[in-house]
Amino acid sequence: MSAPLPSPLPSRLSFHKYQGLGNDFILVDNRQQPQPCLTPEQAIALCDRRFGIGADGVIFLLPGQAGADFSMRLFNSDGSEPEMCGNGIRCLAQFLHRLGIPGREGAYQIHTLAGRIVPQLRADGQVTVDMGIPRLLAGQIPTTLAEAEQKVIQKPLSVAGREWQVTGVSMGNPHCVTFLGAGESLEDLDLPVVGPQFEHHPAFPERTNTEFVQVLSPTCLRMRVWERGAGATLACGTGACAVLVAAVLEGRAEPEATVELPGGNLEIRWDPSTQHVFMTGPALHVFSGTVAE
Repeated sequence: MSAPLPSPLPSRLSFHKYQGLGNDFILVDNRQQPQPCLTPEQAIALCDRRFGIGADGVIFLLPGQAGADFSMRLFNSDGSEPEMCGNGIRCLAQFLHRLGIPGREGAYQIHTLAGRIVPQLRADGQVTVDMGIPRLLAGQIPTTLAEAEQKVIQKPLSVAGREWQVTGVSMGNPHCVTFLGAGESLEDLDLPVVGPQFEHHPAFPERTNTEFVQVLSPTCLRMRVWERGAGATLACGTGACAVLVAAVLEGRAEPEATVELPGGNLEIRWDPSTQHVFMTGPALHVFSGTVAE
């Protein structure tokens, strides 16, 4: 198949479409060179859902570095580049498996802009990812809601004409987590209006992903997300991890819980002994094709 696009692209670009809980990506085998073979502008064109292939972002499989087997880079649908993507790295693991590349005992060592991330394929088709240790200090997130060496837990933030209580977490990329109060519903949240105001709030100098959460029980959390650079998406893996961490920090949840997203569920565990966060969920191949020049 081929898809004509409104901007010039490399001829005969092979791609593979994957999705993780509806968070969808175009994957490109880019192992022949250390830098992405597309520009951010070309990624924007590819991600366009009317004139392109349609996706939340373009993921590049690159040669390994810093001792890792492979590297991962990602351009969002707006051309920006995030440090990491939880759903995306599950898709990348399934892509590697589809290419016939075995991992080390089923696991892949992937270098990202957020550091080394380790996804592991499971026998049931799910992917478990060691997301590393969450960063909780204001300077690490980054945010100006507290001093650089302080944690950001239930800090007041004025957005869209009201004051929210927010907790900041970095999973290699910045997250602002807020829990809805009694009587509030995620269905009533005007996400396209509120989300961009959080994303571009001056308290977050590198912008932020924002998660809005309802606590159903100490082991079940429901969320909607506004992703930095992608807007409202059906799922966000790093966001689900940040939600569990924030819920534990605020005393709302156990260290292992199901996080319900519009696209489906993720199982998140914050290991108390290692402090590593583990995410388990699906990633599926949708189709493959070639882009015409």
